[in-house]
Amino acid sequence: QLQLVESGGGLVQAGGSLRLSCAVSGSIFSFKSMNWYRQAPGKQRELVANITGGGITNYLDSVKGRFTISRDNAKNTVSLQMNSLQPEDTAVYYCNVDLWRFDYWGRGTQVTVSS
Repeated sequence: QLQLVESGGGLVQAGGSLRLSCAVSGSIFSFKSMNWYRQAPGKQRELVANITGGGITNYLDSVKGRFTISRDNAKNTVSLQMNSLQPEDTAVYYCNVDLWRFDYWGRGTQVTVSS
């Protein structure tokens, strides 16, 4: 059983930066992917970025070049560096770990970008 706790959300002006972190408690020997999703009010949850067990990263087109996902094996964290934030990035951001048969979610952290 894993527990995921996100941190780092907040209010920022357009053009600013935030760094989200997801602390994963519990042992992970292998995983399919570690993911950051977001859900804006009235919209479906969407995959923003992920990193596979093989270290391959993928990004939503609208965040390419602005967001960077990374994993710290020693600290068992997965982070999302978000630069050049725009009002359309406003959402609750969720951390997710996909272990093939199971997946785990954090409770989310709010990111609000003011224009």
